[in-house]
Amino acid sequence: MTAFQEGIDSELAALLGTAESGNDTAVSPPDFSSIFGLDGVPDGGGAETAENAAENAEVSDDVSSLGGKFPEITKKFAETPHNFFENPNYYKIALSGEGDSANRAHSLLQKYLNCKDPKDRSVYRQQFITAYWDFLANVAKKSGEKLPAAKRFLLRFGILHPVFLSPEIRSFFSTLIVEDELDQPVYYLDEWLGGMGTGKIQPSTTDEVRVSRGNTAARFQQLLEKAKGKLEGSAGLLRAKDGERQDLEQLLQNQAGVILGTSLMEDNLNIKALYSESQKKALADLQEILKDLLKVDRELGSFLRDYRQAEEDVKTIRGKITEEGGAAAVDSSAITAEFETIRQMVKMTVGRQGNHFPVLTSEYFHCGPNDTGFRENVVSIMAALESIDPECFYRVYKNRDNRIVPYVILLPTYGDTGFCWEPFSRQNRATSRGRIAIPMYPKNLNIAILSAVGDLRWQVAKEKASYYWMEEGLTGNYYQWFQKMKLKGNIKDFFVQDYIQWMTKESEGTQKLDKEVRGIFWRFMPFSRPVKEKLKNRSLVYQELYQRDKNRALSDGY
Repeated sequence: MTAFQEGIDSELAALLGTAESGNDTAVSPPDFSSIFGLDGVPDGGGAETAENAAENAEVSDDVSSLGGKFPEITKKFAETPHNFFENPNYYKIALSGEGDSANRAHSLLQKYLNCKDPKDRSVYRQQFITAYWDFLANVAKKSGEKLPAAKRFLLRFGILHPVFLSPEIRSFFSTLIVEDELDQPVYYLDEWLGGMGTGKIQPSTTDEVRVSRGNTAARFQQLLEKAKGKLEGSAGLLRAKDGERQDLEQLLQNQAGVILGTSLMEDNLNIKALYSESQKKALADLQEILKDLLKVDRELGSFLRDYRQAEEDVKTIRGKITEEGGAAAVDSSAITAEFETIRQMVKMTVGRQGNHFPVLTSEYFHCGPNDTGFRENVVSIMAALESIDPECFYRVYKNRDNRIVPYVILLPTYGDTGFCWEPFSRQNRATSRGRIAIPMYPKNLNIAILSAVGDLRWQVAKEKASYYWMEEGLTGNYYQWFQKMKLKGNIKDFFVQDYIQWMTKESEGTQKLDKEVRGIFWRFMPFSRPVKEKLKNRSLVYQELYQRDKNRALSDGY
C-alpha cells in the first residue's frame, strides 16, 4: 500500500476497489451509475444540510477604494469549525452529475492507487491528471451557481476526498473561514470563476466578458464595473485635490499668523509696529497662495462634477440591473474560457519540474498554518509587504498616485512561484486592477507572493515607460545595468529575484544586491520612511543612499 493510500477507511476502499483480501485480489469497483448518476445524489446527513448557510455567500463587488490600506487581520480561523469533511457522501457528491468525465477520473484514480509497477504507476498518474482536469472543467461550469460544499472545496482547495488527508490536516482546513469577510480583491478559484460567469470580473484572456445577447443583466453588470472604475478614479482625484487645498489653507493660515503677529511700537504711541521683512514676504506669498487656492477650487469643482456624474451612472445601471431581476445569468462560455487560462496559470506556478498532481493529499501537503495560502494569510502578508514597499500597488492617474490592489487568484497547487498575469486591463489602464496568481501550497508563501508582486512591479513600470522602457525609469536603469553586466536569460526573472532579495534581505540591512542595483531600487522602489530611517544607521552604504534622497529633494530632482 502506498503512502497515498494510508488511512483509507473500509468504505472508501470498497468504493475505489482497493480493499485487499488475503489473496491480494482487489474488490470489483462499484456500478458507476449508482455513484455518478445524472439524476444526482441525495445530500445525505446533517453535514450537507448544515452547509446551506455557508453557501449563501456570493462574490462581492470587486472594486474597493483607491487608497486606504489592507484591513488588520484579527481573525484567521473560524470560531466554530465546519463539519463538511465529515459527510460520508462527500466523495459521491463531488463527482456526482458530471457524467463520463467523473467516471474516467474515478477509474484512473483507482488504477493509479492499485498499481505496483513504478512505470505503469507513472503512466496512470499522468492519465489521471489529464482526466481530472477534464472533470474539473465540468465542475467549473457550475461555479456561478450555489455549489454543494464538496464541489466548492474541490475547486477551492483541491480536496477530492477528505480521507486523502490526515485527521490533523482535515481539522486545519475545517477551521478556515468559508465566507469572504475582508472585502478585498482576493479570490479562491470557485469565487473567481463564479464572478467570471456573471460578468462581475472580466476574463483574463480577453478585453470583454463574452455574454450572450439574451443575458442583459450580465451586460449591465459589465457596464457597472466600468462605471464603478470611473467612480473610484474620480473619488481618488477628489481626495488628492482636497488634500492639496487643505495644505494651501494651512499655509495661508500660517502666513496670516506671521502678518497678524505684529507687536506694538516701543514708544507710547499705542500703535503696532511696521511690517518686518518676513511679514512683507508673507504678504507677497499670500497673493500666490490665494491664486493657487482659487485654481485648486476650480479643479475641485470640475472633479466633483465628474464624480457626481459617475455616481449617477452607477446608480442608473444598478437600477437597470434590479429591473432585470437583480442577477446575471451564468455565462458558461466565459467560465470555460477562463478555466483554460487557469490551467495555464497552474502550470506556471508549478513549473516544468514541479509537482503537477492536482489533488490535495497528506503525501504532498507540508505547509504549516502560516505557510498555507488561504485568504487571511495572503492579505496579512501583502499588508506586511506594503509596509516595506509602500508604492508596490500604486499607479499614476492624472499625475496622481492611486493605490490599486490587484486581483489575487488563489490556486490550489503545489507550486512555489507567484506571478502577474496582467498589470491592468487594456481598456482601463488608469484605475483597473491587475491580476496576480498565488499558489496555495508553496514551500514558502512569503516568497511566492513576493515573486508575484515583483512581476507586477516590473510589468507596470514597463508599461508606464512604454517605448522607452529600456531607457527610462525603473526598467530602463535596470536594463542598462543588465546589459553592462552581460547577463544572459530573461531580464524579468533576474529582476524578480533581485526584488525578493530587496524585500527580504536589503530591507533588514543585509547587503545582497549589486551596488548599482541597490541604488536603482532605492530611488525607483523606495522603502517606507521607517525602513529608511532604520537602515541609515546600519551602514555607510545606506547612509549614503539616504543622503542622496536629501540632495535630490533639495534640487527638486527626485
